[in-house]
Amino acid sequence: MIEETVLRFTGDHGAVRFLDPVVIANAAHEDLVQSLVAKSGVSLAALILEPQGRNTAATAALAAMIAHEIDPEALVLIAPADQLVGRPQDFVAAITAAAPIANSRIVTFGIKPSGPETGYGYIQQGLLLANGVFEVTAFKEKPDLSLATAYFHDSRYSWNSGVFFASPAVLLEEFSIAAADIRDGAGASLRSGQRSGSVIRLDPDIFAKVRSEAVDRAVIEKTSRAAVAPCDIGWADVGSWSELWRLSEKDAAGNAVDGSVTLIDGANTLIRSDGIQVSAIGVSDLVIVASGNSVLIMPRSRAQDVKKVIPDKD
Repeated sequence: MIEETVLRFTGDHGAVRFLDPVVIANAAHEDLVQSLVAKSGVSLAALILEPQGRNTAATAALAAMIAHEIDPEALVLIAPADQLVGRPQDFVAAITAAAPIANSRIVTFGIKPSGPETGYGYIQQGLLLANGVFEVTAFKEKPDLSLATAYFHDSRYSWNSGVFFASPAVLLEEFSIAAADIRDGAGASLRSGQRSGSVIRLDPDIFAKVRSEAVDRAVIEKTSRAAVAPCDIGWADVGSWSELWRLSEKDAAGNAVDGSVTLIDGANTLIRSDGIQVSAIGVSDLVIVASGNSVLIMPRSRAQDVKKVIPDKD
């Protein structure tokens, strides 16, 4: 998926030309990222290595800073690597349409809902700003099923993809509303970091003190300069086990299994093991994941709750 994300945003597409990409990743993944990017044949403008995760607000600030350093006239497109895009050419078309607005606003790409999904945040669009780009009226938290159903039947609502497009200067300026500390801390760790060619290792002591917050909450939901470009690009977020089940190859009973797994009389269940033998009989609509000495079992409908059992290491 890292390779696909890098390749998705390369080359000259007429009105839009992508510069060499910047990858921001955990320092523990340096070799993996280098290997995958090398396979793609794409040259990196920079690889920024975070000594620990501090959530996406710090990452967005770093992306804006390094983008401005590389080319002050360029726009920055911030895209997670855990998403699938089935029609990348349609995504490039949406980016092209949003580019003029991204000079003065922070554009997020809204995904046309395919159903009443309770695991995503929603964006309500307002006045038309340009062809295919609208003001943001409101950001909505993950809704319950009845509200998600209402959003699904209202064309003004789209899923929040978490992909942002803006002038680096505008994005960094909007951090001043409620997240200047995150911007400034990330910037200090970048300036005090070590550089070797295109690889930048952030200062671990400074970065450890940066407040951990999602860019959506820290900046995007608070700015008056947000815009949304709704699009239908064959998008899927593989950020949850239920979504991975949906995208996986399944048997006739709707089961997706991988690894040392024995499943008898199961239905619509995802089971994965990277080591120990997992056996299940007569189960349905579950997620069962065995990795190392840890086992996770939960209903697929509660896949978004997995964070409740993960220790906070921040």
